Amino acid sequence: MVQGPPADSSGSRFTPLVVLELASDTNQDAIAWLLSRIRDQQQDGGAELLVEQLGPGVDAQEKENPNVFLVGATWQRLLSGAEDVGLFKEFNDGSMRGFTCANKHDFKDYQGDGDSFLSMAECQYIIKHLLDTLRAKQETHVPGHSEVKLYPGKSIVRRLQSKGILVQVFPLHEKEELKRLSFSWYGKVKLSLQPLDDIRHYYGEGQALYFCFLEYFTFALVPMALIGVPYYLFDWEDYDKYVIFAAFNLVWCTVILELWKRCSASLAYRWGTLSRKKAFEEPRPGFHGVLGFNPVTGREEPLYPHAKRLLRIYLVSLPFVLLCLYLSLYVMMIYFQMEGWALSVHDQEPSFWTGVLLFIPSIIYAVVIEVMNLIYRYAAEFLTEWENHRLESSYQNHLVLKVLVFNFFNCFASLFYIAFVMQDMVLLRQSLATLLITSQILNQFMEAFLPYWLQRRRNKKMMRKVQKRRTLEDKELPLAEQVRLEADMSTYLGTFDDYLELFLLFGYVSLFSCVYPLAAVLVVLNNITEVYSDAFKMCRVFKRPFSDPAANIGVWQLAFEAMSVIAVVTNCSLIGMSPQVKAYFPDSESQLILWTVAIEHVLLAFKFILSFLIPDVPKPIQISLARLEFESLEALKKKLVVNVADRS
Repeated sequence: MVQGPPADSSGSRFTPLVVLELASDTNQDAIAWLLSRIRDQQQDGGAELLVEQLGPGVDAQEKENPNVFLVGATWQRLLSGAEDVGLFKEFNDGSMRGFTCANKHDFKDYQGDGDSFLSMAECQYIIKHLLDTLRAKQETHVPGHSEVKLYPGKSIVRRLQSKGILVQVFPLHEKEELKRLSFSWYGKVKLSLQPLDDIRHYYGEGQALYFCFLEYFTFALVPMALIGVPYYLFDWEDYDKYVIFAAFNLVWCTVILELWKRCSASLAYRWGTLSRKKAFEEPRPGFHGVLGFNPVTGREEPLYPHAKRLLRIYLVSLPFVLLCLYLSLYVMMIYFQMEGWALSVHDQEPSFWTGVLLFIPSIIYAVVIEVMNLIYRYAAEFLTEWENHRLESSYQNHLVLKVLVFNFFNCFASLFYIAFVMQDMVLLRQSLATLLITSQILNQFMEAFLPYWLQRRRNKKMMRKVQKRRTLEDKELPLAEQVRLEADMSTYLGTFDDYLELFLLFGYVSLFSCVYPLAAVLVVLNNITEVYSDAFKMCRVFKRPFSDPAANIGVWQLAFEAMSVIAVVTNCSLIGMSPQVKAYFPDSESQLILWTVAIEHVLLAFKFILSFLIPDVPKPIQISLARLEFESLEALKKKLVVNVADRS
C-alpha cells in the first residue's frame, strides 16, 4: 500500500519495496554493519541495495520499535538481479525465455529504461534473493553481538533470523494495485473466473496456482454434484443404485487429476516457471550442526550427520506419530459408544429431540477431530524442526507426510470402520454428512472470521492515531503509519493449510460420496465461499507474502493421486458390499471377494494406463520447450566456435 517516487541512479530517492525490522534492543554497531553490507557494491560482497530508516509515526511513542528499515533498489540493480534469479519473461517471438541484460531489448515489454518491465512482486522477490545471498566475509561474529557467530560464506540474513535479531522481512503492499485487484477478485459477487493473471502479477505464481487449483477443483465437482442431486432426491434409501455413482467416482477422480497436470503446465509455461531452473537451496535458518567443509559449495558451514537425523526420525518421530494414531483410534471408539447411547435413548422414546440427539455425537466428534488436528499440527512442526533438516524442501516434505498421515487417519478412520466393519450405510451417511458440514463451518470460522476479527482489533489503535490525518476523501496513510500497520498484520504462512483442506474435502467426495451424493454439492458451496474468504484474507488480513515462482502444486499432486488410488479401493469395496452385487454370488462370499479384488486391480491398471496415455504437458508446449532447448544449444555451439577462433 506504499508508493514512492521511482529510483534514480544516485539512490537518494527510491520506491520502498521491502521492510526489515530488527529487534528493538539490537546493538547500534550491528545495525550500522548490516546496513553497510546491504549498501555495499556487489563486487565488494554487498547487496548493492538502497536502504533508509523509517521515521517516527504520528504521535510516536517510546514503545515503537525504531529499528525498522525500508529497502529498495535502482532499476539497473533489479534488472541484473532478474538475470541472477533466472527470471523468465516473454520474448518478442511470444516464447518465454530467461532474461539477460545483454539482450533486454529483445523482450516484448521492455521499453525505455525498463522501469515498467518488472512487476512489483518480481522486484520484491529479487530483493529478497539479494538479501538472502548476502554472505559474511571474514567476520567471526555480528558486531556488538559476540554470541552470534559467523564464518566466511554464511548467509547473514538467515543467521540474524535464527538468532532473533532480524524480527521480520516482508514486502509492502501497493495501495492502488491492491484496490483494483480486490474489486475484481472479491469486491462484488459475480459468476465469473478469478483474475488469475492479476493474482500472479501481484502475489506470484505459487499463490496464483493455488487459486487456480481451487477454481479447477470446484468446476470439476460440478458434474458429480449434478449427478448427486437426483440420487439424493429420488433414491435416498435405495443403496443399490449407488453402484453407478461409485463407478463414476472411479473415473472422475483419475481424469480430473490428469487434466489438472496439463492445466498447470500450460499456466506455468505462460507465466515462465515451467522451464525455469530450480535455484540452489541454501541451509534453512534453523539448521545447526558442527562447522565443517561442504564439498558442493566449497565453503565452511554447519554439517549434521544423516544417521543422527534418521535416528531421530525412526526412534522418536515415528513412535510419536503412531502414538497419536492410537489416541485418535481411542477417541473414535468413545465416539461410537456415544453414538450407541444416543441410539438407545432414541429407540426407547422416539421424539423430535431424541432425533436431534442422534446428531450430537457426530458433531462433538467433528469438533474434537479439528482440535486434535490443530494440536497435532503444532507437535508435527516441533518434531520436524527438531529433526534438523538442512533444506527447506526436506523440512516441508517430512512435515507434509506427518500431517497428511494423521489427518487422513483422524478424519476418515471412523468412516472406514462404519463402512467395512459395522457395514451400516445409514450411519455412514449420517456421519459423513455431519463431519463434512461441521468441519466446513469450523474451517470458515477459523480461516475467515477469526483472523479478520483479530486484525480489526490490532488496527483500531493505529487507525485512531492517524484518524486526524485522514480526510473525507480517504487519502493514503502516512508512510510510517502504513508500514507499521502492515508490520502488525498477521503473517501469511503459505498455502499448506489451504491445500490440506482441499485434500480432505477431496477425500470426503472421492471415498464415500456414493452413499451421500450431496457431498459434492456441499464441497462446491464451500469452495465458492473459500474463494471469497481466502481472497479477502490475502488482501485485508495478512501481510503481503513474497512471490513463490512455482511451476506446479508440488508434493500435493502426489497426495491427491494417492487419495485417488485409495478411492478406487474404497469404491470397489462399497460396490462389492451392495445387495445388488451380492445377489450374483448367493452361495460364495469368498468368490465375491475375489471378483471385487480382481475388478479393483483392473481399475487400478486402467487408472495408471490412463495417466500414462494423457501427457502431463500439452504437445504444443513440449514442442516450444524442445525448440528453445535446441536454440540454446546452437547458441552455445556458436559461442564456443567464436571463443576458439579468438584464441587461435
